[in-house]
Amino acid sequence: MPLTTYLLLFGSGLVAGILNVVAGGGSFLTLPILIFLGLPAVVANGTNRLAVVVQSAGAVWRFNQYGLAEWRAWLWASIPAAAGSLVGTSFALVISDEAFQKTLALLMVAVTLWTLWNPTGGAASATGRRAPGGPVLGLAFFAIGIYGGFVQAGVGFLILAVTTMAGLDLKRGNAVKVFCVLLFTAISLAMFLWQGKIDWPMGLALAAGTLAGGLLGVRLTVLKDQAWLRGAVTATVLLFAVLLWFQ
Repeated sequence: MPLTTYLLLFGSGLVAGILNVVAGGGSFLTLPILIFLGLPAVVANGTNRLAVVVQSAGAVWRFNQYGLAEWRAWLWASIPAAAGSLVGTSFALVISDEAFQKTLALLMVAVTLWTLWNPTGGAASATGRRAPGGPVLGLAFFAIGIYGGFVQAGVGFLILAVTTMAGLDLKRGNAVKVFCVLLFTAISLAMFLWQGKIDWPMGLALAAGTLAGGLLGVRLTVLKDQAWLRGAVTATVLLFAVLLWFQ
């Protein structure tokens, strides 16, 4: 690949890594970019998981350093999500490239419009510190795992909505989110790897950017206002959705 491609992947990964930790939706940037760079949709979907796993591992480490590690909440949310990811990834591996691109474009528009109405799923208003629990929340995380295993993009918004229902504030909800994403995406990545659906050069370049962005995103999570980031990304995501639909 030319140097400009590596720089593009690193830069988009940096933005996506920040966005993924602050709220979610970074894969709505990286997935279309991988497809526009010539990867088949299923390979782009698998390659993107490599970057997400690296970024999430770094974010989990940083959240632990900030004293926000609540292992009971993390594990309770992650185990059903990991089970769901097996189902979702199985669908992702058999769907046609054209069908996946159309589905991704629709999800990009739907999730972006939803986040404009309620950017963090109400997480910013939550002040409790209760850990997620109960069968309903367990089923919710299982469904999140199915979605995340299938497409990954936008799954952070869903997790924050559920952690808000559990009474977690934005900081602790984000900590649960990154650990949950790390666990079920690692499982999904292994399934894509088994099927040979990963482009390693592109994936590693993207992963380097998302790792840096994820570490920065943990720090930005402490801030109250990330509207500047959301506004800049929203227009880009909608543009990518249109381009994907007509590609």
